[in-house]
Amino acid sequence: MQSERSHRKDEHVFLAEKTFQQTATAGFDQIRFCHDPLPETAVAEVGVKPDLFGWRWPFFINAMTGGSAQTGQLNAKLGRIARATGLALASGSQTVALAEPALASTFTTLRESDPDGFLLANIGASHGVDAATAAVSMLQANALEVHLNAVQETVMPEGERDFHWAAQLAAIVAVSPVPVIAKEVGFGMTREGLAKLQALGVRYVDIGGRGGTNFAQVENLRRPARDFAYLQDFGQTTCESLLEATAVDGLTVLATGGVRSPLDILKALRLGASAVGIAGQVLHWLVQEGEDAAIAHLQAWQDQLALLMAMLGARDLTALRQVPIVLGPALTHYAEARGLTI
Repeated sequence: MQSERSHRKDEHVFLAEKTFQQTATAGFDQIRFCHDPLPETAVAEVGVKPDLFGWRWPFFINAMTGGSAQTGQLNAKLGRIARATGLALASGSQTVALAEPALASTFTTLRESDPDGFLLANIGASHGVDAATAAVSMLQANALEVHLNAVQETVMPEGERDFHWAAQLAAIVAVSPVPVIAKEVGFGMTREGLAKLQALGVRYVDIGGRGGTNFAQVENLRRPARDFAYLQDFGQTTCESLLEATAVDGLTVLATGGVRSPLDILKALRLGASAVGIAGQVLHWLVQEGEDAAIAHLQAWQDQLALLMAMLGARDLTALRQVPIVLGPALTHYAEARGLTI
């Protein structure tokens, strides 16, 4: 018989796909590259390799699932997709497997399907060093995401009600043998929050902005009264969060949330991200079109990155950050209201 935790994993995948929007609201429509009619660049001259973890690509497949028979099958496919494309891949939260060891195989299939790939383990911030060590060991992971999901837990019917997480996070960062990424799950980050993370010793953050998979909406759909609908627009968008991150020096920033095209990836990189995570879009391709189609879509994105950068006159990601941009009124107003330097 399936446990409550395992059943919840199936619900999350079903509802994430049910609520998927092809047009996201992460703020990328508020960023325009300025066109140079003489880019003086060739595709053959362009390099897209980021200065991060030795990755080949400036985007990766971010955390999605695991913890049930169905999601274990999805993880096996995601592992094969990552192997075929050479993309780094993050696991969904492994908390359920730590509580129910019989479910570990629904996560270890990631490593079995991608034996030489770069895998990120995933644990909630309410857990301590032992759980983090077990999560990394389970996947022979190259890095660890510690997810920060206070809004999701608030709306989740069976969610955590104690958000004292700083001490555990600091302890994990202090002893982890692999890089630790503090990751929001879709509600963004502010400069104040980023500064607090940095003070705990965190060096890597995924700002996980609003605009993609909305876990306030997902969890509210699991509530009988659906009485938290008012939190659906809570938090900072991906682009607002990236602007916030420019006010904090010394952090390596990753960006996830509502990425729907290679141009969105370049916009996030232009705003300061070192790499960009995609999750909901990959799940949508996988569920609706299948594994081979998802691989083809991702390979097309990889090809298009170099094309777009050549079009913009950027030979590498450092040059990309010098390409002029214009921010739309909503993003400009946000930056002014928050006192952020554009």
